[in-house]
Amino acid sequence: MKFCSECGAPVELRYPPDDNRERHVCTACATIHYQNPKLVIGAIPEWEDGRILLCRRAIEPRHGLWTLPAGFMENNETTAEAAARETLEEANARVAIGELYSMYNLPYISQVYLLFRARLLDLNFSPGTESLEVELFAEQDIPWDELAFRPVLYTLQHYFADRKAGHFKFYSDDLLAPMRQQP
Repeated sequence: MKFCSECGAPVELRYPPDDNRERHVCTACATIHYQNPKLVIGAIPEWEDGRILLCRRAIEPRHGLWTLPAGFMENNETTAEAAARETLEEANARVAIGELYSMYNLPYISQVYLLFRARLLDLNFSPGTESLEVELFAEQDIPWDELAFRPVLYTLQHYFADRKAGHFKFYSDDLLAPMRQQP
């Protein structure tokens, strides 16, 4: 950040009074500009036969790899609304959002992933503008080596294990930066 969004003057990094972090502070009007983590919200869309809907990414990062429909939460929406919206945008699929299933903190890129269980309402789906293709996968057919993001991989591993066990629980973890900088 170089300029204040309030008055247009330059900003500088400094510690505001009673704060423990450097912040961008306006040199003219003293507005403190906080930068906070981004919420990545998504769904685990399941069809009646147990297959999961995945999207092959048409955008970076991780172009061409598979993921659950997910993306950045927008202002003025709930997390459940964000999960349903992202599923509609990326897969043109309508879902009934269930309970929150997993949360992964990725502090090294200032992101938090929240993934909800969801039920596909019908089989009327197709690639959205951010997807090359969308497909329903049974557990044994999931392209495990082609999943785009670790939170998606871990969520799907837990999901199928829980489904076999006959009960679902909530998962949460803090992920450290991988050797290669990917989420």
